[in-house]
Amino acid sequence: MKQFLYLIILLFVGTEAFAQSKPVKPIVSQRPKVKPTKSTPEAVTPVPDAVAVPATEVTKPVPETVTPISTPAVATPSVNTSAVNTPVATTAAAATTPLLKKPKIKTPPKDGFFARKDVDSSVMVPYADVREEDVFYSKRIWRELDIRDTINSVLNTENSKLIEILLEAIGNEELTAYSPKDTTAGKVLEDNDAFKIALTSAEALRNARGTSEGEADEKGKIGDPVLKRLRADEFLKYRIKEDWILDVKRSIFEPRIVGLAPMKMVEGNWQPVFWIYYDEARTILSKKKLQDPSNDASVLTFDDFFVRRLFSSNIVKETNPANKTIVEILNQTDPKDPRKLYESERIKKGMADYEQSLWEY
Repeated sequence: MKQFLYLIILLFVGTEAFAQSKPVKPIVSQRPKVKPTKSTPEAVTPVPDAVAVPATEVTKPVPETVTPISTPAVATPSVNTSAVNTPVATTAAAATTPLLKKPKIKTPPKDGFFARKDVDSSVMVPYADVREEDVFYSKRIWRELDIRDTINSVLNTENSKLIEILLEAIGNEELTAYSPKDTTAGKVLEDNDAFKIALTSAEALRNARGTSEGEADEKGKIGDPVLKRLRADEFLKYRIKEDWILDVKRSIFEPRIVGLAPMKMVEGNWQPVFWIYYDEARTILSKKKLQDPSNDASVLTFDDFFVRRLFSSNIVKETNPANKTIVEILNQTDPKDPRKLYESERIKKGMADYEQSLWEY
């Protein structure tokens, strides 16, 4: 048995030694050597080995007279001059032809850590439906909001002004302006805010700009009134008409803004220029971002400013049988008389006390 194993080992070692000692001849050409024939005058020129052929003769193509013998898994470079010269010609043509570069579209850099395109809460949150039979108590109040107050100054910033938003919407016929004048009686009524007389966009813009007397000609005849230049800094006050209602179904006492009117000084008195129905303006004000001086990342809108009661104001009128304002009831002539502020605070305290009397603790 041992002799048999020794014999197998010797055969295996001898086979490996023989395989390593046998030289491997490289295949020089795929074409076999063809010996010339002496019987015919048209003898085939012997093709020498490709290694011995000089460089000048390689450029001439050799006619193929014998079918080449294919060898497995071994590939040799081709001697065809057309295949060798093709890449050189292509490279030369590519070098002479200029490359067309596509222009790069550069996007502007982001201004800051983040770039907010629009407000997040761009969808208006509607009011809850209130039925007439569910309203147990109602009180109508008129307020005046002065943008010269610090808390109200956000309505008149450089990049977002409430008056410009309203005038732009009226000019685009997205909002309807209503007249503060009683055209039937022909006199100005500051509380004529029933939204009965609609104005065109041209009439509303004319009221906002105002008119001045025309210049007199050589004969002393005064010309037609001239429109003034629109100045946003003239609208320093806004009048708000709202209803305070007690909804017994939801058990809540809340205000609902009905109308909004910008005011300007006319002949020494603050008068509304036109009235805006607030429910119609909410869709526009809810898409305009409010610039908060204390927080640049704030997403508050102009609608949030009014609905959340973020403004400061004074009451100038409440419903009364005489339909008069506080100034008319007190018969005030001095605009700095503090009695109207006392009366305003009295009305505010009266509504707060009524709300507190509704609940039991």
